[in-house]
Amino acid sequence: MRYYDAHNHLQDDLLAPHLAAVVEALEAMQIAAAVVNGTLDSDWAAVARLAGEHAWVIPSYGVHPWRVSERAADWEEQLRARLDAGGVVGEIGLDRGKQPFDFEDQEKVFRAQWKMAAERNVPATVHCLRAWGALWDIIRTEPAPQRGFLLHAYGGPAEMIEGFAKRGAYFSFNGSFLAEQKHRKRDAFLAVPADRLLVETDAPAMPLPPELVRHPLPCAADGTPVNHPADLPAAYEGLAKLRGMTTEELGNVVEENFKRLFSTPSYKSSV
Repeated sequence: MRYYDAHNHLQDDLLAPHLAAVVEALEAMQIAAAVVNGTLDSDWAAVARLAGEHAWVIPSYGVHPWRVSERAADWEEQLRARLDAGGVVGEIGLDRGKQPFDFEDQEKVFRAQWKMAAERNVPATVHCLRAWGALWDIIRTEPAPQRGFLLHAYGGPAEMIEGFAKRGAYFSFNGSFLAEQKHRKRDAFLAVPADRLLVETDAPAMPLPPELVRHPLPCAADGTPVNHPADLPAAYEGLAKLRGMTTEELGNVVEENFKRLFSTPSYKSSV
């Protein structure tokens, strides 16, 4: 079985001390493709290097809503150049959950990146927290990439899934949703159309429940658990059980969906 990680941050400093072993583990588990998301112009070069070193890495470039205040003055020019050289858009989005925030600035930066994705018809990976209405207002009125976009680690209302899907959304299931208390997030994935299902790790963030971890990594300096991207199979297994499928059946569905969204000659891809 081949695995597809729709969203991670392999370039993150938390994975840097372990990167060689992480890559070895990913290749041993037959990773077919992984979308590696930048979060600010300062890490885009690291994303590009990983794409150059590993055929299964799809590079994705964006300014994360948490980091809009850190962006360079010429970030838009840099992003256009990255996309023109080969890449997709992300991680971008809106977030009212993490303080402090300037929501007006977030929205300005999001709209600019969303427009670039639509103009180039490349997928965009979208983060959203406590801003689903505002995100919907943009997505329902502004042109979207015709090939679709990803709502990563979807945590919005189940009632919004149909509308987002009609606008081109795919929804990636994160292994952290397998924690017992996250039943509402799991339940939302029962409403996701089968042809829009994807799976992600968001590594090194959003770790699995401890009992499901197969590839432990040392915690960050502040004690935060570090998520190993090679624990992706546990997310597949959890989602398959939730949907009443075998892992192999889900694997076939995810592979088809991933290729439909992320395979295009306009950027480097091994899928």
